[in-house]
Amino acid sequence: MYKIEQIRKDFPALADNLDGKPNIYLDTAASAQKPQCVIDKICRIYEHTYANVHRGTYALAEAITTEYENARQIIASFIGAKQDEIVFTRGATESLNLVASSYALNTLKEGDEILISEAEHHANLVPWQIVAQKTGAKLKIFKIADDGSYLQEEFEKALNPKVKIVAITAMSNVLGTIFPVKEMAKAAHKTGAKIVVDACQSIVHKKTDVMDSDCDFLCFSGHKLYGPTGIGVLYAKADILQSMPPYQTGGDMVDKVTYEKTTFAPPPARFEAGTPAAVQAIGLGEAVKYVSSIGFDDINTHEADLISYFNEKTAETKDLKIIGTAQNKGGVFAFDFNGIHPQDLSFVLSHEGVAIRIGHHCAEPLVNRMGYTSLARASFGLYTSKSDIDAFFAALNKAKHFF
Repeated sequence: MYKIEQIRKDFPALADNLDGKPNIYLDTAASAQKPQCVIDKICRIYEHTYANVHRGTYALAEAITTEYENARQIIASFIGAKQDEIVFTRGATESLNLVASSYALNTLKEGDEILISEAEHHANLVPWQIVAQKTGAKLKIFKIADDGSYLQEEFEKALNPKVKIVAITAMSNVLGTIFPVKEMAKAAHKTGAKIVVDACQSIVHKKTDVMDSDCDFLCFSGHKLYGPTGIGVLYAKADILQSMPPYQTGGDMVDKVTYEKTTFAPPPARFEAGTPAAVQAIGLGEAVKYVSSIGFDDINTHEADLISYFNEKTAETKDLKIIGTAQNKGGVFAFDFNGIHPQDLSFVLSHEGVAIRIGHHCAEPLVNRMGYTSLARASFGLYTSKSDIDAFFAALNKAKHFF
């Protein structure tokens, strides 16, 4: 049984009052709150066992190096990968830029094609625009439905032997649409393309298994997965990583350096130049352990119940329009309410203690494609409760009286 009240107690920020109002946090899609175990883990390292990793033989350095590499193994196991297939980055944005710069720029040529969907975040759009400009490759975008659903026929129509990279979100950060990564990877591989998966949203909501999906690259950010900011993960198949040149150069990513020549370390060290965000990586490992202790079966059941409840409340609420109503979607709800500008709406909701996101959500072409320049968005985490949803709808109804 999902013990929501006990889980909420694990997140100290949720117990805070904001100007006398409970903290109703509905912006997990942007960044998640942190459980006490992650906070404690980070504090303990800084207080008692901090040192640089991979650089010392004294006790502190050896201890934190062990924890750092243990975190890599925890994360590898979490997504069904091997330890040497996990590269720590500063976030999913850097992970995608690493793939674009180190793999795509060195692989693609004029006449090749890169295929993405209309639902991509800027971080999975802009790097491919730059790759296309530099290599002469063509960037193609396949359509989604007006309700935000994935259209298999549009994807398959756009696939052809010229497509060398398919880069897609596993779950839209605006629409909540879940894309069938495994089936898309299979289709991409049939035409000879590699598939890059932005799992920032999906990894929070459902089990990820890179072996089962057979994706070539997958990335996510720690801060959305109840971990620290400043840490991200890039998974890539071992043989692909081995073929890629460094993205950045400097300390600890080398094999041998002379004034005449440098050789580089094998992956993943090759892609982790300089002092890494070791404490953040260890904090992310702790967050993964926390999520795993709850289990995705229970998380999925809880979220399905929340989505059903949210939809029921939506049906009862006049002038609320959800943007993105795909049947297969997660707990992300972009919306328009009574024509009220999202910034004004957020201001009123904030006074009721309700935190939502507004704007184009770093997916401006998608928001425009859906007919808007700005949208409000409510999103769920494993700590979201039905009382949060009740507070959200009560605040919406109160907002009507201000406009």
